[in-house]
Amino acid sequence: MKAICVSASASNQGKTVLTTALLYHFRNSVRPFKMGPDFIDPQFHKIVCQTPSINLDRYMMNKKQLQWLFNHYSDKEVSVCEGVMGFYDGHDKKSSAYDITKLLNIPTIILLDGSGSYITVSAVLKGLKSYKKDNTIKAVVLNKIASQGHYELIKKIIEKDFKDIKVLGWIKSGIESLSDTHLGLDLKDLNKIEKISHEVLEHIDIKKLEKISKIKKKKNIKYPFKKIDKIDKKLALVYDKNFSFLYYDNLQFLKEIFREVVIVDSTKDEIIPENTDVVYICGGYVETDEAYNRVKNSNKFRNSLINHAKDKTIYAECAGLLYLGNKVDEKDMSSILDVSFVKEKRFQRMGYYFNEDGIKGHAFHYTKPTDENSGFDRLSKSQELIGKFGSWEKNRVFGTFLHCMLRGNIKLIKRRLLA
Repeated sequence: MKAICVSASASNQGKTVLTTALLYHFRNSVRPFKMGPDFIDPQFHKIVCQTPSINLDRYMMNKKQLQWLFNHYSDKEVSVCEGVMGFYDGHDKKSSAYDITKLLNIPTIILLDGSGSYITVSAVLKGLKSYKKDNTIKAVVLNKIASQGHYELIKKIIEKDFKDIKVLGWIKSGIESLSDTHLGLDLKDLNKIEKISHEVLEHIDIKKLEKISKIKKKKNIKYPFKKIDKIDKKLALVYDKNFSFLYYDNLQFLKEIFREVVIVDSTKDEIIPENTDVVYICGGYVETDEAYNRVKNSNKFRNSLINHAKDKTIYAECAGLLYLGNKVDEKDMSSILDVSFVKEKRFQRMGYYFNEDGIKGHAFHYTKPTDENSGFDRLSKSQELIGKFGSWEKNRVFGTFLHCMLRGNIKLIKRRLLA
Protein backbone atom coordinates (compact mmCIF):
# COMPACT_ATOMS: atom_id res chain seq x y z
CA MET A 1 0.00 0.00 0.00
CA LYS A 2 0.93 3.66 -0.14
CA ALA A 3 0.79 6.08 2.76
CA ILE A 4 2.12 9.58 3.29
CA CYS A 5 1.94 12.23 5.99
CA VAL A 6 1.93 15.94 5.15
CA SER A 7 3.55 17.91 7.96
CA ALA A 8 5.42 21.18 8.52
CA SER A 9 7.35 23.20 11.09
CA ALA A 10 4.19 24.90 12.40
CA SER A 11 0.53 25.63 11.69
CA ASN A 12 -0.40 27.86 8.73
CA GLN A 13 2.42 26.58 6.55
CA GLY A 14 0.20 25.10 3.83
CA LYS A 15 -0.49 21.55 5.07
CA THR A 16 -4.19 21.79 4.23
CA VAL A 17 -3.47 23.20 0.77
CA LEU A 18 -1.09 20.36 -0.15
CA THR A 19 -3.31 17.73 1.48
CA THR A 20 -6.31 19.04 -0.46
CA ALA A 21 -4.40 18.86 -3.73
CA LEU A 22 -3.28 15.28 -3.06
CA LEU A 23 -6.73 14.14 -1.97
CA TYR A 24 -8.24 15.54 -5.14
CA HIS A 25 -5.50 14.03 -7.30
CA PHE A 26 -5.97 10.56 -5.75
CA ARG A 27 -9.71 11.07 -5.16
CA ASN A 28 -10.76 7.74 -6.68
CA SER A 29 -8.36 5.67 -4.58
CA VAL A 30 -7.60 7.55 -1.36
CA ARG A 31 -8.45 7.32 2.33
CA PRO A 32 -7.86 10.60 4.19
CA PHE A 33 -6.65 10.73 7.79
CA LYS A 34 -6.22 13.62 10.21
CA MET A 35 -3.70 13.42 13.03
CA GLY A 36 -5.06 14.82 16.26
CA PRO A 37 -8.61 15.51 17.48
CA ASP A 38 -9.63 18.16 14.92
CA PHE A 39 -13.18 18.00 13.48
CA ILE A 40 -12.99 20.67 10.75
CA ASP A 41 -10.25 19.27 8.51
CA PRO A 42 -11.84 15.79 8.30
CA GLN A 43 -15.10 17.37 7.11
CA PHE A 44 -13.16 19.16 4.40
CA HIS A 45 -11.25 15.99 3.45
CA LYS A 46 -14.53 14.13 2.91
CA ILE A 47 -15.90 16.89 0.68
CA VAL A 48 -12.77 16.87 -1.49
CA CYS A 49 -12.54 13.11 -2.10
CA GLN A 50 -15.98 11.82 -1.04
CA THR A 51 -14.44 9.39 1.46
CA PRO A 52 -14.74 9.80 5.27
CA SER A 53 -11.58 10.96 7.02
CA ILE A 54 -10.32 9.15 10.11
CA ASN A 55 -8.78 10.85 13.16
CA LEU A 56 -5.54 9.31 14.42
CA ASP A 57 -4.99 10.34 18.02
CA ARG A 58 -2.37 8.77 20.26
CA TYR A 59 -3.52 10.59 23.40
CA MET A 60 -6.96 8.99 23.31
CA MET A 61 -5.75 5.57 22.15
CA ASN A 62 -2.82 3.34 23.06
CA LYS A 63 -0.28 2.08 20.51
CA LYS A 64 -2.02 -1.17 19.60
CA GLN A 65 -5.38 0.53 19.29
CA LEU A 66 -4.03 3.21 16.97
CA GLN A 67 -2.23 0.61 14.83
CA TRP A 68 -5.47 -1.33 14.48
CA LEU A 69 -7.44 1.80 13.59
CA PHE A 70 -5.02 2.87 10.86
CA ASN A 71 -4.80 -0.63 9.45
CA HIS A 72 -8.58 -1.11 9.55
CA TYR A 73 -9.34 2.07 7.63
CA SER A 74 -6.43 1.90 5.19
CA ASP A 75 -8.74 0.21 2.70
CA LYS A 76 -7.80 2.25 -0.36
CA GLU A 77 -4.74 2.26 -2.59
CA VAL A 78 -3.39 5.44 -0.99
CA SER A 79 -3.64 6.81 2.57
CA VAL A 80 -3.00 10.56 2.91
CA CYS A 81 -2.56 11.83 6.46
CA GLU A 82 -2.62 15.51 7.37
CA GLY A 83 -0.42 16.31 10.37
CA VAL A 84 -1.28 18.50 13.32
CA MET A 85 0.46 21.86 13.99
CA GLY A 86 4.24 21.40 13.63
CA PHE A 87 5.85 17.97 13.19
CA TYR A 88 6.80 17.56 16.88
CA ASP A 89 3.94 19.53 18.44
CA GLY A 90 1.95 17.25 20.73
CA HIS A 91 4.97 15.09 21.53
CA ASP A 92 4.45 15.77 25.25
CA LYS A 93 1.11 13.94 24.85
CA LYS A 94 2.61 11.27 22.53
CA SER A 95 0.27 12.48 19.78
CA SER A 96 2.45 14.56 17.45
CA ALA A 97 2.86 13.78 13.76
CA TYR A 98 6.31 12.51 14.75
CA ASP A 99 4.88 10.04 17.28
CA ILE A 100 2.11 8.78 15.02
CA THR A 101 4.18 8.40 11.85
CA LYS A 102 6.90 6.64 13.81
CA LEU A 103 4.40 4.22 15.33
CA LEU A 104 2.64 3.53 12.03
CA ASN A 105 5.78 3.69 9.85
CA ILE A 106 4.31 6.38 7.59
CA PRO A 107 6.80 8.40 5.47
CA THR A 108 6.53 12.15 6.05
CA ILE A 109 6.71 15.05 3.60
CA ILE A 110 7.77 18.27 5.31
CA LEU A 111 6.37 21.43 3.76
CA LEU A 112 8.93 24.23 4.11
CA ASP A 113 8.30 27.93 3.56
CA GLY A 114 10.96 29.25 1.18
CA SER A 115 9.77 32.85 0.97
CA GLY A 116 12.53 35.39 1.55
CA SER A 117 15.11 32.68 2.21
CA TYR A 118 17.28 29.96 0.65
CA ILE A 119 20.18 28.58 2.78
CA THR A 120 18.21 28.96 6.00
CA VAL A 121 15.56 26.58 4.66
CA SER A 122 18.12 23.79 4.87
CA ALA A 123 19.02 24.85 8.40
CA VAL A 124 15.36 24.55 9.44
CA LEU A 125 15.23 21.10 7.87
CA LYS A 126 18.38 20.11 9.76
CA GLY A 127 16.73 21.10 13.01
CA LEU A 128 13.66 19.01 12.22
CA LYS A 129 15.77 16.05 11.13
CA SER A 130 18.17 16.10 14.07
CA TYR A 131 15.69 16.78 16.91
CA LYS A 132 14.67 13.12 16.93
CA LYS A 133 16.93 10.74 15.04
CA ASP A 134 14.19 8.12 14.52
CA ASN A 135 11.86 10.48 12.65
CA THR A 136 10.05 9.51 9.44
CA ILE A 137 10.96 12.58 7.35
CA LYS A 138 11.69 11.32 3.84
CA ALA A 139 10.96 14.27 1.57
CA VAL A 140 10.28 17.99 1.35
CA VAL A 141 8.05 20.24 -0.70
CA LEU A 142 9.02 23.90 -0.85
CA ASN A 143 6.17 26.39 -0.46
CA LYS A 144 5.81 30.08 -1.42
CA ILE A 145 8.59 29.92 -4.00
CA ALA A 146 9.11 32.92 -6.26
CA SER A 147 10.43 31.19 -9.37
CA GLN A 148 12.01 28.07 -10.84
CA GLY A 149 15.40 29.62 -10.19
CA HIS A 150 14.56 30.22 -6.53
CA TYR A 151 13.48 26.59 -6.22
CA GLU A 152 16.62 25.22 -7.90
CA LEU A 153 18.80 27.28 -5.53
CA ILE A 154 17.17 25.80 -2.42
CA LYS A 155 16.96 22.30 -3.91
CA LYS A 156 20.69 22.28 -4.64
CA ILE A 157 21.51 23.23 -1.03
CA ILE A 158 19.16 20.61 0.49
CA GLU A 159 20.49 17.84 -1.79
CA LYS A 160 24.03 18.79 -0.82
CA ASP A 161 23.21 18.78 2.91
CA PHE A 162 20.99 15.66 2.97
CA LYS A 163 21.58 12.39 1.13
CA ASP A 164 18.42 10.77 2.55
CA ILE A 165 15.88 13.49 1.65
CA LYS A 166 13.99 13.73 -1.63
CA VAL A 167 13.05 17.20 -2.84
CA LEU A 168 9.70 16.57 -4.51
CA GLY A 169 9.08 20.03 -5.91
CA TRP A 170 7.62 23.41 -5.14
CA ILE A 171 4.46 25.46 -4.81
CA LYS A 172 4.60 28.92 -6.27
CA SER A 173 3.93 32.00 -4.20
CA GLY A 174 0.59 33.75 -4.65
CA ILE A 175 -1.44 30.99 -6.27
CA GLU A 176 -4.32 32.70 -8.05
CA SER A 177 -7.01 30.18 -7.07
CA LEU A 178 -6.23 30.63 -3.37
CA SER A 179 -6.43 34.43 -3.40
CA ASP A 180 -9.95 34.57 -1.96
CA THR A 181 -10.18 31.14 -0.35
CA HIS A 182 -9.57 30.41 3.33
CA LEU A 183 -8.94 26.73 2.71
CA GLY A 184 -9.51 24.36 5.60
CA LEU A 185 -11.99 26.62 7.36
CA ASP A 186 -14.42 27.53 4.61
CA LEU A 187 -16.28 24.33 3.74
CA LYS A 188 -18.46 26.05 1.15
CA ASP A 189 -15.90 27.12 -1.44
CA LEU A 190 -15.51 23.89 -3.42
CA ASN A 191 -15.78 25.02 -7.02
CA LYS A 192 -12.07 25.84 -7.10
CA ILE A 193 -10.73 22.52 -5.79
CA GLU A 194 -9.78 21.13 -9.20
CA LYS A 195 -7.94 24.31 -10.17
CA ILE A 196 -6.25 24.54 -6.76
CA SER A 197 -5.07 20.93 -7.03
CA HIS A 198 -3.65 21.51 -10.49
CA GLU A 199 -1.80 24.68 -9.48
CA VAL A 200 -0.45 23.21 -6.21
CA LEU A 201 0.82 20.01 -7.87
CA GLU A 202 2.05 21.67 -11.07
CA HIS A 203 5.71 21.56 -10.01
CA ILE A 204 5.60 18.48 -7.74
CA ASP A 205 6.88 15.07 -8.87
CA ILE A 206 3.94 12.77 -8.08
CA LYS A 207 5.75 9.64 -9.30
CA LYS A 208 8.61 10.32 -6.90
CA LEU A 209 6.08 10.98 -4.12
CA GLU A 210 4.34 7.67 -4.80
CA LYS A 211 7.65 5.85 -4.73
CA ILE A 212 8.60 7.05 -1.25
CA SER A 213 5.07 6.40 0.03
CA LYS A 214 5.20 2.63 -0.41
CA ILE A 215 4.86 0.76 2.89
CA LYS A 216 3.94 -2.76 3.93
CA LYS A 217 0.47 -3.09 5.37
CA LYS A 218 0.44 -5.16 8.53
CA LYS A 219 -1.70 -8.26 8.49
CA ASN A 220 -3.69 -10.08 11.15
CA ILE A 221 -3.66 -7.28 13.73
CA LYS A 222 -5.76 -8.52 16.63
CA TYR A 223 -8.67 -6.38 17.79
CA PRO A 224 -7.14 -4.53 20.78
CA PHE A 225 -10.31 -3.15 22.35
CA LYS A 226 -12.58 -4.72 24.94
CA LYS A 227 -15.46 -6.32 23.11
CA ILE A 228 -19.03 -5.43 23.96
CA ASP A 229 -22.08 -7.54 23.25
CA LYS A 230 -24.62 -6.25 20.77
CA ILE A 231 -27.01 -3.89 22.55
CA ASP A 232 -30.69 -4.53 21.85
CA LYS A 233 -31.51 -0.82 21.82
CA LYS A 234 -32.23 1.91 19.28
CA LEU A 235 -30.01 4.98 19.26
CA ALA A 236 -30.95 8.30 17.67
CA LEU A 237 -27.94 10.35 16.64
CA VAL A 238 -28.52 14.11 16.34
CA TYR A 239 -26.07 14.73 13.53
CA ASP A 240 -26.57 17.61 11.10
CA LYS A 241 -25.22 20.97 9.95
CA ASN A 242 -25.20 22.30 13.53
CA PHE A 243 -24.24 19.15 15.41
CA SER A 244 -21.58 17.91 13.01
CA PHE A 245 -18.59 17.13 15.23
CA LEU A 246 -18.51 13.35 15.14
CA TYR A 247 -15.46 11.12 14.81
CA TYR A 248 -16.20 8.75 11.93
CA ASP A 249 -15.07 5.74 13.92
CA ASN A 250 -17.54 6.71 16.66
CA LEU A 251 -20.33 6.51 14.09
CA GLN A 252 -19.15 3.12 12.87
CA PHE A 253 -18.73 1.82 16.42
CA LEU A 254 -22.24 2.90 17.42
CA LYS A 255 -23.62 1.07 14.38
CA GLU A 256 -21.67 -2.01 15.41
CA ILE A 257 -22.93 -2.17 18.99
CA PHE A 258 -26.53 -0.89 18.81
CA ARG A 259 -29.37 -2.83 17.21
CA GLU A 260 -30.35 0.26 15.24
CA VAL A 261 -28.91 3.75 14.70
CA VAL A 262 -31.02 6.49 13.10
CA ILE A 263 -29.87 9.98 12.16
CA VAL A 264 -31.99 12.94 13.27
CA ASP A 265 -31.57 16.38 11.68
CA SER A 266 -32.50 19.12 14.14
CA THR A 267 -32.16 21.83 11.48
CA LYS A 268 -34.97 20.16 9.50
CA ASP A 269 -37.13 19.92 12.65
CA GLU A 270 -37.07 16.12 12.60
CA ILE A 271 -38.37 14.40 15.72
CA ILE A 272 -36.77 11.83 17.99
CA PRO A 273 -38.63 8.59 17.16
CA GLU A 274 -40.86 7.47 20.03
CA ASN A 275 -39.29 4.00 20.21
CA THR A 276 -35.78 5.45 20.69
CA ASP A 277 -33.89 4.21 23.75
CA VAL A 278 -30.82 6.49 23.63
CA VAL A 279 -30.16 9.93 22.11
CA TYR A 280 -26.62 11.08 21.31
CA ILE A 281 -26.23 14.78 20.42
CA CYS A 282 -22.94 15.61 18.69
CA GLY A 283 -20.81 18.69 19.20
CA GLY A 284 -20.63 21.55 16.74
CA TYR A 285 -22.22 25.01 16.79
CA VAL A 286 -25.47 26.19 18.29
CA GLU A 287 -24.37 29.41 19.99
CA THR A 288 -23.59 31.51 16.89
CA ASP A 289 -26.33 33.55 15.25
CA GLU A 290 -26.11 31.56 12.01
CA ALA A 291 -26.32 28.19 13.78
CA TYR A 292 -29.01 29.23 16.24
CA ASN A 293 -31.24 30.54 13.46
CA ARG A 294 -31.26 27.06 11.96
CA VAL A 295 -32.79 25.48 15.10
CA LYS A 296 -34.58 28.22 17.04
CA ASN A 297 -37.89 27.29 15.40
CA SER A 298 -37.32 23.53 15.42
CA ASN A 299 -40.15 23.06 17.92
CA LYS A 300 -41.06 19.50 16.95
CA PHE A 301 -37.47 18.41 17.47
CA ARG A 302 -37.16 20.28 20.77
CA ASN A 303 -40.42 18.92 22.16
CA SER A 304 -39.60 15.34 21.17
CA LEU A 305 -36.21 15.69 22.89
CA ILE A 306 -37.84 17.10 26.04
CA ASN A 307 -40.32 14.24 26.04
CA HIS A 308 -37.54 11.69 25.57
CA ALA A 309 -35.61 13.20 28.50
CA LYS A 310 -38.41 12.46 30.97
CA ASP A 311 -37.38 8.85 31.47
CA LYS A 312 -34.78 7.94 28.85
CA THR A 313 -31.06 8.42 28.19
CA ILE A 314 -29.41 11.40 26.49
CA TYR A 315 -25.67 11.83 25.97
CA ALA A 316 -24.46 15.18 24.58
CA GLU A 317 -21.08 16.70 23.76
CA CYS A 318 -20.21 20.43 23.73
CA ALA A 319 -22.81 22.10 21.46
CA GLY A 320 -25.13 19.26 22.41
CA LEU A 321 -24.57 20.19 26.05
CA LEU A 322 -25.35 23.85 25.29
CA TYR A 323 -28.61 22.86 23.62
CA LEU A 324 -29.63 20.87 26.70
CA GLY A 325 -29.23 23.99 28.87
CA ASN A 326 -31.53 26.96 29.48
CA LYS A 327 -29.79 29.69 27.49
CA VAL A 328 -26.59 30.70 25.72
CA ASP A 329 -26.46 34.46 26.27
CA GLU A 330 -30.03 35.47 25.31
CA LYS A 331 -30.67 32.49 23.04
CA ASP A 332 -33.25 30.04 24.42
CA MET A 333 -32.30 26.37 24.38
CA SER A 334 -34.28 23.30 25.51
CA SER A 335 -34.01 23.78 29.32
CA ILE A 336 -33.63 20.04 29.90
CA LEU A 337 -30.61 20.77 32.12
CA ASP A 338 -30.80 23.65 34.59
CA VAL A 339 -27.67 25.48 33.47
CA SER A 340 -27.08 28.57 31.31
CA PHE A 341 -23.98 29.62 29.39
CA VAL A 342 -22.33 32.76 28.08
CA LYS A 343 -20.00 33.02 25.09
CA GLU A 344 -16.66 34.70 25.77
CA LYS A 345 -14.28 36.34 23.30
CA ARG A 346 -11.45 34.02 24.33
CA PHE A 347 -11.63 30.23 24.34
CA GLN A 348 -12.30 28.70 27.76
CA ARG A 349 -10.73 25.33 27.04
CA MET A 350 -8.45 24.14 24.27
CA GLY A 351 -6.54 20.88 24.04
CA TYR A 352 -6.46 17.49 25.71
CA TYR A 353 -8.24 16.83 29.01
CA PHE A 354 -9.22 13.92 31.21
CA ASN A 355 -12.21 13.67 33.52
CA GLU A 356 -12.48 12.34 37.05
CA ASP A 357 -12.97 8.80 35.74
CA GLY A 358 -9.67 9.06 33.86
CA ILE A 359 -11.40 9.14 30.47
CA LYS A 360 -9.30 11.08 27.98
CA GLY A 361 -10.66 13.48 25.41
CA HIS A 362 -10.44 16.85 23.74
CA ALA A 363 -12.19 20.17 24.39
CA PHE A 364 -12.33 23.48 22.55
CA HIS A 365 -15.05 25.99 23.35
CA TYR A 366 -15.68 29.68 24.01
CA THR A 367 -18.68 29.25 26.28
CA LYS A 368 -18.76 28.90 30.05
CA PRO A 369 -21.56 28.35 32.60
CA THR A 370 -23.00 31.45 34.24
CA ASP A 371 -22.53 29.64 37.55
CA GLU A 372 -19.02 28.20 37.44
CA ASN A 373 -19.63 26.25 40.65
CA SER A 374 -22.45 24.28 39.06
CA GLY A 375 -21.95 20.92 37.42
CA PHE A 376 -19.54 18.16 38.36
CA ASP A 377 -16.74 16.04 36.84
CA ARG A 378 -13.69 18.29 36.62
CA LEU A 379 -11.85 18.31 33.30
CA SER A 380 -8.10 18.54 33.90
CA LYS A 381 -4.97 18.84 31.79
CA SER A 382 -2.68 17.21 34.34
CA GLN A 383 -2.60 16.03 37.94
CA GLU A 384 -1.07 19.41 38.83
CA LEU A 385 -3.58 21.49 36.84
CA ILE A 386 -6.92 20.40 38.27
CA GLY A 387 -9.61 21.97 36.12
CA LYS A 388 -13.11 23.32 36.50
CA PHE A 389 -16.38 21.44 36.23
CA GLY A 390 -17.16 20.41 32.68
CA SER A 391 -20.26 18.20 32.86
CA TRP A 392 -23.89 18.44 33.95
CA GLU A 393 -26.56 15.79 34.48
CA LYS A 394 -30.14 15.25 35.53
CA ASN A 395 -31.66 11.78 35.89
CA ARG A 396 -30.48 9.94 32.76
CA VAL A 397 -29.47 13.08 30.84
CA PHE A 398 -25.74 13.85 30.65
CA GLY A 399 -23.89 16.65 28.86
CA THR A 400 -20.18 17.37 28.77
CA PHE A 401 -17.63 19.65 27.11
CA LEU A 402 -15.36 16.63 26.56
CA HIS A 403 -15.18 15.02 23.09
CA CYS A 404 -14.23 11.35 23.36
CA MET A 405 -13.41 8.41 21.11
CA LEU A 406 -15.86 5.69 22.08
CA ARG A 407 -14.33 2.42 20.87
CA GLY A 408 -11.78 2.30 23.68
CA ASN A 409 -14.11 3.67 26.36
CA ILE A 410 -16.41 0.82 27.34
CA LYS A 411 -16.72 2.37 30.81
CA LEU A 412 -18.18 5.53 29.24
CA ILE A 413 -20.53 3.49 27.02
CA LYS A 414 -21.90 1.49 29.92
CA ARG A 415 -22.21 4.41 32.31
CA ARG A 416 -23.58 7.10 30.01
CA LEU A 417 -25.16 5.49 26.94
CA LEU A 418 -26.65 2.45 28.65
CA ALA A 419 -27.91 4.28 31.75
